[in-house]
Amino acid sequence: MTNRRQFLISALFTAASLRSLAAQPAEVHHKMFGLIAKLTAANGHRAEVIAILAAGTRQMPGCVSYVISEDTADENSIWVTEIWNSKADHDASLSLPAVQATIAKAKPMIASFAKIAEINPVAGVG
Repeated sequence: MTNRRQFLISALFTAASLRSLAAQPAEVHHKMFGLIAKLTAANGHRAEVIAILAAGTRQMPGCVSYVISEDTADENSIWVTEIWNSKADHDASLSLPAVQATIAKAKPMIASFAKIAEINPVAGVG
């Protein structure tokens, strides 16, 4: 129940952020940056990896949305969808002490990581 509640809160935040994008013509927007990644946790460690990611990614300047989702077909897979004000903000976040500590803590429990797509969010419906 807690994971569903956290997901819904994150989804609503993302929708609200994208709704503000949709309210303006595309040419007014600066170029945002998005990333969709798939992490595969070591067997039985998905909930722990999700908890680590959720706790360690709360304060990231320039981050509009950071949604962590459980894959419904694979009990070890995690999807992370990120929306940033810019690619520079995303890149800068990787050197934040809290983000570095999160990566170090979760890394031993991650079997694989795949960057699925880099995206440029331009509009959305809430």
